[in-house]
Amino acid sequence: MTARVLIIAGSDSGGGAGIQADVKTVTMLDGYAMTAITAITAQNTLGVQSVHAIPTAMVLAQIDSVVADIGVDAVKIGMIGSAETAAAVAERLARPDLTQAAVVFDPVMVATSGAVLADSATIAAFRALLGRAMVATPNLPELEALGGEEAVLAHGCSLLVKGGHVEGETVIDRLLETGEGEVARWEAPRIDTTSTHGTGCTLASAIATGLAQGMPLEPAVARARDFVRLALLDAPGLGKGHGPMGQQMVRNDGLFTGPALNQMTLPAIDYAASVAFYKQLGLRQIVDSPDNGYARFEAANGVTLSIHVGDGAAGGATTYLESGALDAWAAYLARRGVRFDQMPKDEEWGWREARLTDPAGNRLCLYQAGEYRRYPPWRI
Repeated sequence: MTARVLIIAGSDSGGGAGIQADVKTVTMLDGYAMTAITAITAQNTLGVQSVHAIPTAMVLAQIDSVVADIGVDAVKIGMIGSAETAAAVAERLARPDLTQAAVVFDPVMVATSGAVLADSATIAAFRALLGRAMVATPNLPELEALGGEEAVLAHGCSLLVKGGHVEGETVIDRLLETGEGEVARWEAPRIDTTSTHGTGCTLASAIATGLAQGMPLEPAVARARDFVRLALLDAPGLGKGHGPMGQQMVRNDGLFTGPALNQMTLPAIDYAASVAFYKQLGLRQIVDSPDNGYARFEAANGVTLSIHVGDGAAGGATTYLESGALDAWAAYLARRGVRFDQMPKDEEWGWREARLTDPAGNRLCLYQAGEYRRYPPWRI
């Protein structure tokens, strides 16, 4: 069944954040997005020029309309508009027809550009929404405004502490649970880009989509983080300030547990001739490493094909099956009698790979690469 995600948030005329980022994210992750717009903003990559709050009654009418007809599996709350609307939404979410929906609360207070999007009365009203949420995803300034980690956890929701505002080359995100403290931590290299408009909206909507699809919270957060990082790397570079991300470019790279068939490597004899041949077929070259005799090409749907000089006899091939949980997958297969030529091992090019041979002698590689599948260091 299609995962139904209700987004309660403001509209961004520039398309980078808010409702626009939310809808793109939910759609790219195979969910169905519905909206209750709380505010209309005039904004672009340089900042927010004007905000018009939608009357509370109209926000509730939008919620009632989609709930009565389509139904809701998860709710993502972003910019709320006013204290009155925050309190009314919290009350509406407590009614029987929405109590089963997982709620992700991203307490938007300040835009990336620095514009204030919530006053003190609205921030105070956020407490009711924290009490209904499964998880809250504030950035560090927002977390401070809410009273800190313990103050948020006191409402009974989980808390994702995002490290994007902390200086340093590594971004650390921490998932906290009431009474348990830190239950998960993710560390990744900081992506050097100014195209960060909508990161918080995108992350929260991606988490909500995972929850709507039946994923537990921790895997939903892990996939959402991968989605955000790929969208940052795929940003189109629009605008003169904090540009939008590239949600529309993220297909399925690194976002699944596997197995997923998406790569084949074919032996080659003449590097230049093979590269010219596959370009002529219409494939886009994304890796060019003539010193290693290796090139990779991408089709329009994101599937890749590689050629490697000296990699086996002509006519042979290696088929690659990708997984976001390689070690667990390989252990599962090994317990059921599948023989591996190589159990999962970290390779020097940044992937983790396991290798085996099928009954006919064909070579298979099970691998985990995440964002490095599309963005290896040797990419053109």
